[in-house]
Amino acid sequence: MRNRNIGLYIHIPFCIRKCQYCDFLSFAAEEEEKEQYVKQLLIEMKVRSAQQKDCVVDTVFLGGGTPSILNEKQIEKIMQGIFTCFHVDENAEITMEMNPKTVTEEKLKVCKENGINRISFGVQSFDDNYLKLLGRIHSAKDFYENYEMARKIGFSNINVDLMSALPGQKVSDIQKELKKAVELSPEHISFYGLIIEEGTYFYEKYGQEDKRREEGKESAADDLPGEELEREMYQCISETLKGKGYVHYEISNYGKPGYQCRHNLKYWERKEYLGLGLGAASLMENVRYGNIRELKEYMEKDFSVDRNSMIMEKEILDKKACMEEFMFLGLRKMEGIRKDDFFQGFQKTYDEVYGKVHNTLLEKELIQEAGDYVRLSEKGIDVSNYVMAEYLL
Repeated sequence: MRNRNIGLYIHIPFCIRKCQYCDFLSFAAEEEEKEQYVKQLLIEMKVRSAQQKDCVVDTVFLGGGTPSILNEKQIEKIMQGIFTCFHVDENAEITMEMNPKTVTEEKLKVCKENGINRISFGVQSFDDNYLKLLGRIHSAKDFYENYEMARKIGFSNINVDLMSALPGQKVSDIQKELKKAVELSPEHISFYGLIIEEGTYFYEKYGQEDKRREEGKESAADDLPGEELEREMYQCISETLKGKGYVHYEISNYGKPGYQCRHNLKYWERKEYLGLGLGAASLMENVRYGNIRELKEYMEKDFSVDRNSMIMEKEILDKKACMEEFMFLGLRKMEGIRKDDFFQGFQKTYDEVYGKVHNTLLEKELIQEAGDYVRLSEKGIDVSNYVMAEYLL
C-alpha cells in the first residue's frame, strides 16, 4: 500500500557556460558526456526507486545546470524512466528549468508529450546590458521567442526567474523589469536578490565591496546596491506583484492563486523528497543525503552492485535539528509557521522550546503573531538570516 507522498528532484549539471554569479554544481560538457550521464542517471533511478515502493511522487523538478541543454531523446528517456520506475500521481506537478537559447519548438513538444506541465525560465533580466553583465548566453529577444513558443504549444503553468540588487541597478530598473514581467502574465514569478558567493567571478570582482556592505561600512564603489536601496527594491517588487494579483507566499516567490510551486513548498515545509543525479540532495524519514559531487566518480560507480554507493553524505537529524529546520525553513513562507504543526511534529509546544527567543524577537518587532501563526515582520524579512539564526538551539 502506497501511503507516502514524496517529491523527486533530478539534477542535470550541464550548461553551455558558467554564469558570473553562479555557484551551483554545473559545468560545460561534451555530447558524449551528457549521453553517458543520462544512462547512469537512469540506472540510479531504477536502483533508488526500488527502495521507495510505498511512495507516490506528487512533484518532480528537473533542475541544474541547464536541463534544457539535453536533446529531445535524452529528455524523453529521463521522463519515461521516471514514469516507469516510480508511481507518479496523475495530478503531479512536473517542472523543468529552461534557459533561453537552449529551447526549441521540438524540445518543448517532447516535454509536453512526456508529462512536463510546468516550465521555469531562467530569464534573470529583460535588459540585455544586465544579461551581459551576468554572463547569460541569451538576449531578452531569445526569451520572448521561447515564452511565446511555450504558450503556443500549450504550457499553462510558467515561472519566470528574475534577479534584483545587481551591480548598478536602481529602483527604476526594477520597475521596468516588473512592467515587462506582468505584461507577460506568467503564473509564477521568482525574484531573487543577488548573493555574492565564494568561488564565483562576481566574488573576485565584488567580494570585498560586499563584505564592507555587510559590515555596514561605506563602500569603495557604488556598484552594488546598499542595504537601503536593496530594501526599496524588495518593497517595490512585493507591492507591485501583490497589486497585480500575485500571492507573495515565500520571501522571493510570487504565484497567481493556485500556482504556488508545490515542489519548492516541500523544501520549506520539510516534506520528503528524493534527489537523483550528481550532487543531488534528499530528505527521507528525517535523514539528509547528499550524492557524489565529482562527475568522474559518479560515472564510475556500479549502482547495481551497491545501491547506496552514490551517496557521499548522510546526516541523521535528531529532534533538535528537526525543530531548527522546521523554524528556519518555515519562516521563509510569508504565512510563517503554525504552532499546532510544531506540536504535532515534536510533541512539545512552540512556547516551551522557543518562548524566550519568541518574546525577544517580538519586542524587536522582527516577528509577528497572527492567531496560531508566527511569521517574519517586514523588518524581520530585511534581517531574515539573523532572525532564523536565533532559532538555532
